[in-house]
Amino acid sequence: MYIPAAFQQHDLAQLHGLIRQQPLASLISHSAAGLQASHLPLWLAADEGEFGTLYGHFARANPQWQELAAGTEVLAIFTGAEGYISPSWYPSKAEHGKAVPTWDYQSVHAYGQIEVFEDAERLLQLLGRLTAQHENRQSQPWAITDAPRAYIDKMLRAIVGFSLPIQRLEGQWKLSQNRSTADRAGVRQALSASPQAADRALAEQMNPPL
Repeated sequence: MYIPAAFQQHDLAQLHGLIRQQPLASLISHSAAGLQASHLPLWLAADEGEFGTLYGHFARANPQWQELAAGTEVLAIFTGAEGYISPSWYPSKAEHGKAVPTWDYQSVHAYGQIEVFEDAERLLQLLGRLTAQHENRQSQPWAITDAPRAYIDKMLRAIVGFSLPIQRLEGQWKLSQNRSTADRAGVRQALSASPQAADRALAEQMNPPL
């Protein structure tokens, strides 16, 4: 990923934080069949390996996993807060007009090789972790044990699990750091006042002032 120096994010806690907050990854690989991509929620084991290990599962019918079993490198992309930035928000535009639109965003790229597994108990453990990660936000969390075991066993046969030890981790926090303090303040103010929740979420990532 091309990352200008002003936007580089090296803090491992920040990178892991985005992965946990936005766990739906675009998992991209290349094989003789060409490029393939799947959109999968992943669970991060932060203490496994230098950069952590990601876990998830494919539908067994998805052909991507069969090609990945051979050790092909994959890229998991996680996208955080993002939004359009209008040049009209820059006070400097009124001074000299030298401003163009852009887009601010947060993105994490995780690279590695996948290990596929099909063991039912290991799959069940993975599903338990994924479920707990998301159900803890619910007032009445659902648990795997809420469903009949025979039904769960049937569902387990329809998926293939994987681990992805992260070998390389890159982060880009493009939050108008290349603008003046006044321009950045103008961006934060405009985003904070937006009726769009995504814009307000982006503004929060720009605080405290850069």
